[in-house]
Amino acid sequence: MHKRVTGWGIASLTAACFVASALAADDASVRRDLFTVITLQGLPCGEVVSVTTRTDTDHVASCKDGNRYHVFLNAQGRVVVEKQ
Repeated sequence: MHKRVTGWGIASLTAACFVASALAADDASVRRDLFTVITLQGLPCGEVVSVTTRTDTDHVASCKDGNRYHVFLNAQGRVVVEKQ
C-alpha cells in the first residue's frame, strides 16, 4: 500500500530543507568568525573545521591543523582564546 504525500507533507519537507540549509549557513558563518578571531590572536589554525557551541558566547573550535581553541567572552566582555 502506497501513502500519498499531502500538501502539508510537502510543505513540512520543504520547511525542513530550508531550516537545514539555514543551519548549515549559520555554522559556516560561525566557523569563519572563529577562524578570524583565532588568527587575529596570532594563533595557528589553517581553517576551523568544527565547532562545539556551549553558549552563544562560548565555543570550542577544532582546526584543520589539529589545534583546538576555547573561544569565549570573559566577565569584562573581552574575547579570550585559550589553546586546548
